[in-house]
Amino acid sequence: MIELGIISKLPISRFTEHGAYLELSEEGEVLLPKRYLQGNEKEGDLMEVFVYTDSEDRPVAVTERPIALLDEFAVMEVKEVTRFGAFVDWGLSKDLFVPKAEMARPVFKEEKHLVRVCLDHRTDRLIGVTKYKDFIYTDTRGFETGQEVAALVFEKTDLGYKVLIEGRFEGLLYQNEVFEPLQLGKKVRAFIKKVRDDGKLDLQLTPIGRQKYEEGAERILEKLRKDGFLPLHDKTPSDEIQRILGMSKKHFKQSIGQLYKKKIINITDKGIALL
Repeated sequence: MIELGIISKLPISRFTEHGAYLELSEEGEVLLPKRYLQGNEKEGDLMEVFVYTDSEDRPVAVTERPIALLDEFAVMEVKEVTRFGAFVDWGLSKDLFVPKAEMARPVFKEEKHLVRVCLDHRTDRLIGVTKYKDFIYTDTRGFETGQEVAALVFEKTDLGYKVLIEGRFEGLLYQNEVFEPLQLGKKVRAFIKKVRDDGKLDLQLTPIGRQKYEEGAERILEKLRKDGFLPLHDKTPSDEIQRILGMSKKHFKQSIGQLYKKKIINITDKGIALL
């Protein structure tokens, strides 16, 4: 069934007391349960649905959309662990099953893991796989230092945060360069800091070089326009600057230096204010 695991627009072929049967592109039908109908549908209407298998491994259509389709990644929370595998929340009423053989390591309830939705060709059903490295590309020659990318935060390590880029590449945000808490599953804007020989990418959350400080200066200006005054200066502790502005003390000093040179702010021993 080519519709399995993807979003499809399928015509209603007939109605029953259980719902509406939709015509598949190849031979056969799939049931859209009654709870997903508005009541004004008619035969021939196109329904945008997601097709997967129910608890009895029967194909079923739903109008809900999971957080990941077939061959896509998402960070999912473990809802239940059994001796055969684990069930993770992917946004549907029926949780996604991750077989034990497809786990990179044992998982535990309420943990969050990077999961790829795959088709088990032996059973013709959708499963989750946490062995993400099997799908990672190591040829990163197409990336350049300073390039902006969209990154999915999926794991916290001693070094920092592992992220997934374009659903195919692995990157790392170093802990000492992250000045705000990052939740697993959060999508962030990041910038390539280094393209490593091992095929991984070092990233940072602020633009590379002078742009970084211009962005920091803009953040300070936004706060000043809102509050009028910031009780921050050269002798303010780093953790206080991080709490208020989400940036390092070095970043802060270079940013206010730019604003001061442009005669936009005044710096005193009590803080900074707009001129």
